[in-house]
Amino acid sequence: MALKVAIQMDPIESIDFDGDSTFVLGLEAEARGYALWHYLPKDLSFHDRRVLARARPLRLRHERGNHFTLGAPELIDLIDMDVVLMRQDPPFDMAYITATHLLEHIHPHTLVVNNPVAVRNAPEKLYVTHFDGLLPPTLISSDFEAIKEFRAEHKDIILKPLFGNGGAGVFHLKPGDENLGSLYEMFTKLSREPVIVQRYLPEVRAGDKRIILVDGRPAGAVNRVPAEGEARSNMHVGGQPKKTALTKREEEICEMIGPHLKRDGLIFVGIDVIGDYLTEINVTSPTGIQQINRFNGTKIEAEIWNAIEDALSRRALA
Repeated sequence: MALKVAIQMDPIESIDFDGDSTFVLGLEAEARGYALWHYLPKDLSFHDRRVLARARPLRLRHERGNHFTLGAPELIDLIDMDVVLMRQDPPFDMAYITATHLLEHIHPHTLVVNNPVAVRNAPEKLYVTHFDGLLPPTLISSDFEAIKEFRAEHKDIILKPLFGNGGAGVFHLKPGDENLGSLYEMFTKLSREPVIVQRYLPEVRAGDKRIILVDGRPAGAVNRVPAEGEARSNMHVGGQPKKTALTKREEEICEMIGPHLKRDGLIFVGIDVIGDYLTEINVTSPTGIQQINRFNGTKIEAEIWNAIEDALSRRALA
């Protein structure tokens, strides 16, 4: 099946050649004979009930320093595409939410991956709250008294922005740390959103596992071990990727959430697990497939495109 695919993402020039999931998704699309276009979120427009993008034809190559070619800009109607990949990085702010509203006008006639309505309804740190027994002890609040009470109960805590990403703004407050008040003031001056407070999980020293689910089924995992002296395990802040396999508990977590992801049209999802707890469900622009592929000899990007093709086939038969 020859598809027309538009990729809504950050600048192709700035991607991490060795780690970017969108890059290998694009390479796999080209290998299947799909035609690709690239555009930035700011290039998206709505006019006369049409969703338009000022996009450029895209060619990709697995050549460091020469990994892409962009053609001349052209105004395309996204209803004429078969697939739109919504792959720009968070933050999950009003610009991101606005993009989901615009793309909702073309989905599912043009298949948007992931479903923009489900993306809008599933911010990473909030979606997980809908599943019983999976979260570590957690408080989401702007009430400083409630935050102090939570800390008094759990002693060792993590404080982070509710809509942050990539480990930005994550603080580990050990018992006796006197910075809680200052951090609360900083967060409330920067944003009106509540903060999220969780009991610190010492199991993170053994790793924060990223598990990729494709159409609700686990496709692979990579463990991310934080650097010495660092509370965050994100790879771009020094977390080291390690080969891993799913535990029985992690399989149970995937079995619990998988049917919900599939029902909601969340084809490509990355979840984060520390010890026995699910901490995030990443539906906006999950990463990790290149690292998993290298450890396991897999091609998760092929599984994702197989799932997309299946979804298009089901739509055609409906």
